[in-house]
Order: sequence, then structure tokens, then C-alpha cells
Amino acid sequence: MKALFPRAGFAAGALLLFAAPFLTANPFYQRVAALTLLAAISASAWNVIGGYAGQVSFGHSVYFGIGAYAALLAYAKLGWPPIAGLPFGIVASFALSIVVGLPSFRLRGHYFSMATIAIAALAGILVTNWDFVGGAIGVMGPARARSFADLLFRSSLPYYAIFLCVLAILLLFTRLLQKSRMGFYLRAIGSDERVAQSLGVPVRRYKLYALLISGAFTSIAGTLYAVMVGFVDPNSGFGILISVNMVVMAALGGAGTLFGPLIGAAILVPLGEATNALWGARGIAYVAYGVIIMLLARFSPGGLAELGRFIVKGWRRRAA
Repeated sequence: MKALFPRAGFAAGALLLFAAPFLTANPFYQRVAALTLLAAISASAWNVIGGYAGQVSFGHSVYFGIGAYAALLAYAKLGWPPIAGLPFGIVASFALSIVVGLPSFRLRGHYFSMATIAIAALAGILVTNWDFVGGAIGVMGPARARSFADLLFRSSLPYYAIFLCVLAILLLFTRLLQKSRMGFYLRAIGSDERVAQSLGVPVRRYKLYALLISGAFTSIAGTLYAVMVGFVDPNSGFGILISVNMVVMAALGGAGTLFGPLIGAAILVPLGEATNALWGARGIAYVAYGVIIMLLARFSPGGLAELGRFIVKGWRRRAA
């Protein structure tokens, strides 16, 4: 009986997530819903390496940018639909993960985080000064749909449906990962890397596996962003705030939990869009982000997921 209420709450939340944008005709709300799911995909992808493996990367925007540029370069250079660039982005993210992961995983803690920031910054500088990829101007997608494969829609609802399917696949994959041997290894590494290594866990190998998975899904998020927006430049593809948003959303909802990044995105994306629409200043949202994170760090370091577990345990004790 005790498990009935969490399951019912999960089913109600899933139904609300699916149906909410279809219950309004307001295009602003529909677009915010689509952006929320896109952010949830990015944050959930980051969660594999940052939440479960405990390797806090502030350079994941490099994978997002790779996916976005791969999509629009497929159109600009080859005349293909932007979505056709998705596999190229995944392959490029795999290659970058190997090149970056093998040396950087020798670093731990803050040193690893600083290394990832440097890598993302270097990638942004490279793209800005590379004429082949549009330089500082960026790359445009198709202005009008040539076929359905271009995925150009007037409404945000089709994008919402696509993002929802991708997020469902990612969450299912993460759930299976949690229950696998790799999931146990990653949590052990995240808890204490030295202890995990002393117990026989091949630490560097499984951190690399986590980075490969995380980078690939982040690249997919970048491709989906480029398909919906139809434009990318160095700032919107490789900007440091893209990485920061992933980290903050996962931390707010609960890093290392299945639905934590989704909860964080569901709070922070509408908050950012609302402040931008009301006052024309997105910076206010980042002030609110900072206040929220400080409160969580003081009272609930595990994010809202930890706070929710605490509330449920208290409710069960009173019910018993």
C-alpha cells in the first residue's frame, strides 16, 4: 500500500508532462515546454558523468556545440536535412571523449572541472576563428521546409513530441544503467574513487565509458536544438552558460537521481523564460539560480530529490 502512492504520483506526473502543452493554444507556453524538455535531455545526459560518476564537468557545452554544428553543417555543406548530421555529431563526440578523457581523468576534483572549462573555452575560440564553420557569424539552417525531413514546423508541439520521445529513451537507458554493473561501479567511483579502485573497480575505464555516453546524448541535445532554432553560433553552441545550466538543473533536482535533472529543468527553464518575458533581463533568472543553489547547499545538498525523500519518510512515520 505504501508503494501505491509514489507509483500513482509518478503516473500522474508522466501524464501531466505529456498532456500539458496540448491543453493550451498559447505558443509561448508551448515553446517553453519544448525548451524545458530539451534542457532536461542535456541535464540528464550530464547527470551520467557528473551525477553518477561524480566527475563534475563544466565543459559539456563542447558536446552540445558539436551536435548543433554537425546538424547545420550537414545542411550548409552537403544540402542534407539538419537531422542527418546527428550521427556525425555522435561520432565526433565519441572521438573528443577519448582524446579528452584519457589524459583529463588523471585529474580529480576541482582540477578536472577546471580542465573541462579550458577545453570548452578552447573549442569556442577555435570555432570563432574557423571560416569553414562560419566563424563568429555562425551557421544557418534551411529558411523553409524542402521536405518533412527538414523538421521545420510553425508550432512547437511537434518539437515537444520529438523531445519527449528522446527524453523517454534517455531516462529508460539511465534506469537500465542504474541497475547494471556499470551503474554500481559509477556510483562507487562517485562516492570515493580511491576506495573503488582499491576494491578492483577499473576506475579510468568506467569514467571514460560514462563520458562517452554522456557526451553522445549531449550531442543529440545540441542537434535537436539546432533543428528547432535553425541557427547556431559560437556563443549559443559552446557558451559556458550552457554547461552551467546543465550542472545547476541537475544539482537542483538531485544529481545522481533519475528524475532530478528533469525536475530542475521544469523549474529553472520556465523561471528564466518568465523573467526574460516580463522584464527583458535574463540575468535576473541567474540571480534566482544562485539563491536557490545557496539554499540547497545549506539545507538540502542532495537537491529536491533528497528533500522529497525526507518529507516522504516523515509522512510515513506519522502515518505509521
